[in-house]
Amino acid sequence: MSNNTMKNLFFHSLRSKQTIVTIASLLLFLAVVSFVLFEGTKKTVALTVNGEQQEILTHANTVGELLEQNNIVVADEDFLQPSVNTSINNNLVIEWEQARQVEVTVDGEIQTITTTDDLVSEVLAKANVQINEQDAITPAADAEVGPDNKIAVERAYEVTLLDGNEEKKVWSTSTTVADFLKQHNIQMNEFDRVERKMDELVLPNSVIQIVRVEKVTDVVEEETNFAVETKKDNSLLKGQEKVVQAGEKGTVSRTYEVLKENGKEVSRNVISEKITKEPTKKVVAVGTKIVTASVSRGERAATAPSGGSEFYVTATAYTAQCNGCTGVTATGINLKSNPDVKVVAVDPSVIPLGSKVWVEGYGYAVAGDTGGAIKGNKIDLFMPSKSKAYNFGRKKVRIKVLN
Repeated sequence: MSNNTMKNLFFHSLRSKQTIVTIASLLLFLAVVSFVLFEGTKKTVALTVNGEQQEILTHANTVGELLEQNNIVVADEDFLQPSVNTSINNNLVIEWEQARQVEVTVDGEIQTITTTDDLVSEVLAKANVQINEQDAITPAADAEVGPDNKIAVERAYEVTLLDGNEEKKVWSTSTTVADFLKQHNIQMNEFDRVERKMDELVLPNSVIQIVRVEKVTDVVEEETNFAVETKKDNSLLKGQEKVVQAGEKGTVSRTYEVLKENGKEVSRNVISEKITKEPTKKVVAVGTKIVTASVSRGERAATAPSGGSEFYVTATAYTAQCNGCTGVTATGINLKSNPDVKVVAVDPSVIPLGSKVWVEGYGYAVAGDTGGAIKGNKIDLFMPSKSKAYNFGRKKVRIKVLN
């Protein structure tokens, strides 16, 4: 092959390569221009998905197309603004929040709500759950739903609270007595008590009774009784008594621990005492002298003796043979052993015991006995038998007290 031929082939090949490069450069330029023109025609959109914002360039014509391009499926319960049919303009702001399921429990009954609401009160309103300010809501009504997507509502109910002497109706939810007291800020003193167990549940119509206990001291000055001492005195008739020394009460200062429940005293215990005045004992002489019944039924006096104190009395008769009778008089005369003695039962305030008396129709006798029914101007004449006592009956007679 000649040199000219080789040169021609070389220059021809070179020109072909230059053409290819030129064409490729032109195509690249056109592609870049097309890309720039394509990208330049895109619209800028601010898209917020579940609170996270991003900026998107898109050729989508509607909001729905844009969401579909970004694999976002909109459910009926989701929040979307503006709507899917809204045309896309440059700098359009789109917000989409996916609805979530929230479990609402009301006194143990569960329902599930699909919602985009964040506040507990909004979710409860959507669930048609009416709440009162006394109800216990977790989380609180003005708080946001927690990450567990659960809301619990405990309905409040009325409970009777007896606090000391005060009774009132208060609201409560299902809780223990201890939590109930804490919930209502009820302060308990050291000795106060609740008439229920602290871990017991508070149910509707429950009665919570608090007994307010108070311990106080009370200092009281009180009288103390005097002692009575008896001494035998043979100068007094048996059965007679005479006060030799009058008794006088003493005083003592006592300190009491007083326990009160709801203001009423329930116990009082002496914790200390101090004598402030000693008592004076009473001394009583008791007669031991026994009257000698020297007057027998053989001694009769039809006429009244001279001297003495004379008056009229109502007279009855008695015998020593009655049921339950001891036969021994108040002055120690044994009537059963001396059936012929003459003894008159008298009222010692009218006729002194031991006095010698003359009784009309009875004669001389000794005032040696008393009787429960013998009061004032009444006497009872001793008879040796029941028949004589019955025959005597009741009479008004003249009597003389001789000594």
